[in-house]
Amino acid sequence: MAGRIPQAFIDDLLDRADIVDVIDRRVKLKKTGKNYSACCPFHDEKTPSFSVNPDKQFYYCFGCGATGNAIGFIMDYENMEFPQAVETLAGNLGMEVPREQTSGRQGGSGRSGGPSESPNKALYDLMERCAEFYKLALRSHEERERPVAYLKSRGLTGAIARDFGLGFAPPGWDNLMKEVAEGDEALKRAIVGGVVVKNDAGRTYDRFRDRIIFPIRDRRGRVIAFGGRVLGDDKPKYLNSPETPIFHKGRELYGLFEARRANRQLDRLIVVEGYMDVIALAQAGITNAVATLGTATSTEHLERSFRFVPEVVFCFDGDEAGRRAAERAMNSALPTMSDGRQARFLFLRDGEDPDSLVRKEGADAFLDLVMSALPLEEFLFQCQGAGLDLATMEGRASLSKRALPLLRQLPDGVYRELMFQALATRTGLELASLQKLEVPPPEAPPSIAPLSDEEPPPWDSSDMPIDDEPMSVRRPTLADRAEVHVTHTQQAIALLLHKPSIAQEADRQALDGLSGREGDLLRSMLDLLQKRPESSTGMLLGHWHGTPEGELLARLAGQERLIPTTGIEAQFADIMRKLTALPLRQRIVEEINGLKSLPYEQLSTDDRARLPELLRALRDLDARSGPNGAANK
Repeated sequence: MAGRIPQAFIDDLLDRADIVDVIDRRVKLKKTGKNYSACCPFHDEKTPSFSVNPDKQFYYCFGCGATGNAIGFIMDYENMEFPQAVETLAGNLGMEVPREQTSGRQGGSGRSGGPSESPNKALYDLMERCAEFYKLALRSHEERERPVAYLKSRGLTGAIARDFGLGFAPPGWDNLMKEVAEGDEALKRAIVGGVVVKNDAGRTYDRFRDRIIFPIRDRRGRVIAFGGRVLGDDKPKYLNSPETPIFHKGRELYGLFEARRANRQLDRLIVVEGYMDVIALAQAGITNAVATLGTATSTEHLERSFRFVPEVVFCFDGDEAGRRAAERAMNSALPTMSDGRQARFLFLRDGEDPDSLVRKEGADAFLDLVMSALPLEEFLFQCQGAGLDLATMEGRASLSKRALPLLRQLPDGVYRELMFQALATRTGLELASLQKLEVPPPEAPPSIAPLSDEEPPPWDSSDMPIDDEPMSVRRPTLADRAEVHVTHTQQAIALLLHKPSIAQEADRQALDGLSGREGDLLRSMLDLLQKRPESSTGMLLGHWHGTPEGELLARLAGQERLIPTTGIEAQFADIMRKLTALPLRQRIVEEINGLKSLPYEQLSTDDRARLPELLRALRDLDARSGPNGAANK
């Protein structure tokens, strides 16, 4: 039946459903304390790490990170779309699914239907039409011989081109526009989708021209963007779609959908650097390769990967640039390395890439290299020990100083403890001594003494960490470790997910000055929870299902480490005070950063006097917004 599913019905459905019953029908659960557990149905494991919480009505796998509510489980387990999963769950409860012929979001907060009925449905449809246009041009355009000859020269067959949906953007400025962007609304949608460009002079034209086209699909197989490889001498050699409402390059991995389609059970992903590497490996029978989309591997890439596999192997060139890229990937991987996960690093010979190597030496030779890749722990100590003489005390002390900040990023668990033991072995220090060094003492606050022309500036680039929601100036203690990788807004959201009832005491209006998508989400959650105090974690996940906000909620729902065992109300009140003070704090910090960005000798006398005043104001504001203060007195 056509029409969207009302959000109120979805909320009611999740209120009535018992996630334990839903999952136990498909995966046999065992009672373990207040929760239920089983071996995860989404990855291979021998020891159960899949947990179902009946109070919060959501599941979480500590091995692969899979998380969600009853509807999400049915979608993933039965490989269903959102509307079908809702129909299935409703049918089990004897409920009829209503439909309504309206569009948009309800109440400005949650989703109003399944993914196929999202506000971006027209954009997804457009991208599919574009993909079909490019595929047809590769088969029948009058200039098809050039792209076909290029693909054949790279050793690709028609079958692999079909499997990855390869296409051709013909030369010319408006081939695609004529096909998919007739009319003002269609043209506007094509510009939003990134397939048509509008320049400063108001001229519109096709983004991709005379290029091989690589459709980029999300994990459900929907085309969300394109990559284009030039056939002539134009620059850049490779061109990707820009960020759009449905494409976020820091989240997506090229080839992930195809890898999951080709492998019923994935045991590892191989992260390579380009489209052609992914496709060449797939043609050689290695169907578990993926590539980032013009960006460095991010923590979000890895969290998404570890949802499907327990192991990720990074494949880089063996030159200096490849080593630097590998170090960036390692830094992104550290916060994701929960127990049961593994990351390894493979460096190819100079001048080789996966495409050329597999064509010259075959799949077995490449797989042998994969199996011999360096584990993360070996690569980390190799990098941090470079140039040090570990036979000397100075060298071992330097290794400790370099490695400790990295090890602090690891999540709590056995792997983290083993890494500290490995560092202790390499340095000759007792483990207890290293653990004391792990938590550095709080630093003294920045000096606020008046400055003279002769005095050096009392700051450096590290004493004021600035991001979208700055943390305190002091270094984090062990008690603060849960805060290191999340913002205050995310902490507040996580606390609401795990104990929705605390929303009743919050002053929603005090957050009106909070900006950004996370601030909007926090306000929307408070609005919803203050209207529906009986809401569960599972209902909240369902309310934002299929949106970027929903992905954030799913990730935070599984992070029990963010939640204190006691005093959750006090911690929430403390964070709310900080968030209330945040807009003013942000303005002060931005002004401090502006002054610090200038060489000291270029500061005027007024600027030099202003800086300590700003530092004092920042310190006073933090004191007022702390646990015993009130923001914005």
